[in-house]
Amino acid sequence: MTGTAHGLGTVVAAAARGIFPPPDGSVTVVRQQCARDAGVLAFTAHSVVFTDEDEGWVRATLSAVGCDPLAAAMNPRFLAALMERTGRAHDTVDVMSVAAPLSGPPPLVLTELSGSGHPRVAAALGRRDGVRAWAADGGTVVLGHGVGGRLEASVEVAEDVRHRGLGRALATAARHLAGEPVWAQVAAGNARSLRAFQAAGFRPVGAEALLTAV
Repeated sequence: MTGTAHGLGTVVAAAARGIFPPPDGSVTVVRQQCARDAGVLAFTAHSVVFTDEDEGWVRATLSAVGCDPLAAAMNPRFLAALMERTGRAHDTVDVMSVAAPLSGPPPLVLTELSGSGHPRVAAALGRRDGVRAWAADGGTVVLGHGVGGRLEASVEVAEDVRHRGLGRALATAARHLAGEPVWAQVAAGNARSLRAFQAAGFRPVGAEALLTAV
């Protein structure tokens, strides 16, 4: 399966509806939807590599990794080769979760932030379009469109107000602020954040390795 039939946005939109690539052990290669985003999305027994690099090179490199084909696209050797080939950087593998929007007001008082002075907002502007952010007492929630045009959420909770359910409330607020499915990408080791998003109704659907321009 190649990107000529299935674009990245199509894959993302289908996954948000619970429709995933076939679990046949194969790899789909699609073109980047924009110059900013390249990387790998891994679903159950099927990976999607999104890059403007030659598909023949991608498949030859995957074959040369020398591991279980089901894991090749997320193998550090392949990711390192893709980074070297593209001149991009990679931070960590994230768990991808998605949730449907919710009607009604958020479960806590929020004030929309203006400008890009907040560190969380500044970070989001480098990876997302149409970024908006809201502050609560002790935390922030940020929304913006990222990989494949999906709406992505991130939350931050101040250290002195942790363990009070604020992370869950902020993640839930993201669903109320969204008019479309909302995604969250959380590092696999960040158990605290994963629990907050899962408690807010986000369901895990796969993993992601995002390669960013240096």
